[in-house]
Amino acid sequence: MSEFREKCYDCNRPKNSCLCKHITPINTQSQFVILMHPKEFKKTKNNTGKMTNTSLPNSQIHVGIDFTNNHKINEILNNPKNSCFVLYPSDMSINLNQNNIKEENKNIVIFIIDSTWPCSKKILRKSSNIRSLPYISFEHTKISQYKFKTQPCELALSTIESTLCVLELLNKHEIENIKKNQLENFLEPFFQMINYQSTFYSNPNKKQVRYK
Repeated sequence: MSEFREKCYDCNRPKNSCLCKHITPINTQSQFVILMHPKEFKKTKNNTGKMTNTSLPNSQIHVGIDFTNNHKINEILNNPKNSCFVLYPSDMSINLNQNNIKEENKNIVIFIIDSTWPCSKKILRKSSNIRSLPYISFEHTKISQYKFKTQPCELALSTIESTLCVLELLNKHEIENIKKNQLENFLEPFFQMINYQSTFYSNPNKKQVRYK
């Protein structure tokens, strides 16, 4: 028998497991633009792209596959005051561990693709405006804590985990000035989500819940 439970319309979770109280927003000089595949958009409760957007006030989300003619995105790209990059590993990508991407008198804008690797390739293939941007990437030794999502390789990270790596490196190059405790707490809503899912999977006999 199912029961009704109120839900939070910000994180789309039931209010008793709402993640919003665990989010401490970080104000950044750099702007983050999250390109979310429609398949990810449907994962309302466990989407780390939405979590990243909520954690970074200077960010926005656009849902789609082909962003070539997206007016708002092209406004950002065509603004001469912006220096735009897309986070994506490639042989030609700029290694953030070693390189400072700051340009004098320009605002950094980083596009982050929120999707599976095959879907990310499709977004780049379809979106000529994003594909033509300089690519950036980073080196790391972290293991994703996203225990309930199969990663394509051992060192693959979720969107929010990848964003933290970028923030840490922007801090290293003094592009950002984010406090250490803010960076340490950035993944707290993500960890809370994982803990909640662990509890759910350890108790498969839980009642089905419908949300108001």
